[in-house]
Amino acid sequence: MTGPLAGRVAFVAGASRGIGRTVAVALAEAGAAVAVAARSEREGRLPGTIHSVAGRINESGGRALAVPCDVTSEESVEAAVAATAAEFGGIDILIANAGVLWLGPIESTPLKRWQLCLDVNLTGVFLVTRAVIPHVKARGGGSLVAVTTSGVGMTDRGATAYWVSKAAVERLYLGLAAELRPDNIAVNCLAPSRVVLTEGWTAGGGGKEIPDEMVEPPEAMGRAAVLLAGQDAGGVTGTVQRSEATHRELRSRQLRS
Repeated sequence: MTGPLAGRVAFVAGASRGIGRTVAVALAEAGAAVAVAARSEREGRLPGTIHSVAGRINESGGRALAVPCDVTSEESVEAAVAATAAEFGGIDILIANAGVLWLGPIESTPLKRWQLCLDVNLTGVFLVTRAVIPHVKARGGGSLVAVTTSGVGMTDRGATAYWVSKAAVERLYLGLAAELRPDNIAVNCLAPSRVVLTEGWTAGGGGKEIPDEMVEPPEAMGRAAVLLAGQDAGGVTGTVQRSEATHRELRSRQLRS
């Protein structure tokens, strides 16, 4: 395929539905070969599987591989990343999107729910990032993107488990950007500017009181992810981006350079 990401390989964790699915399709449309990674091999409580997303990309003329991956398992992550590199010859781009939602107050948050948010949303990002880095280094540079949330700054809503885990990811990636600059690897976080009503968000009850003007189409995240995926350390790195502002931010940086 042709496009700004032609010849590149992307590993998208959490790609069976929602934002991850939209980003995987957008990267493929931009020319990248895409590993569609997630636990969802069969239809369950929520719609979407890695096979349905990969099939959609392949049927549209792109290149995609469905890769089973549990981001909380070191062995599963290592196997998924190795399978991707073996199939496509390497990895240039990571989109760390796998996540679970919990927005209850701290007082009524079960320990197992708190731990699950940290295991998936934070440790999962750590594991997939650590596994992908050597492959991106071997390609001479590339881009790592972690999907976070604009809710990180909502301190008036309480320090909920979901937002705490995402705030920790932002700190992880800001530090990692400095570590990987000498290797020509861009490291950024990407969050929706508004709320994306994904299947997980809606099923968890998070979207029931969101006014229409606060809802963002998932395609905005796809467009922003493509732009960040095309960066290296000489471009945008060490930032927390908001989807609908990413185009303006990149143009501004280009004018200053």
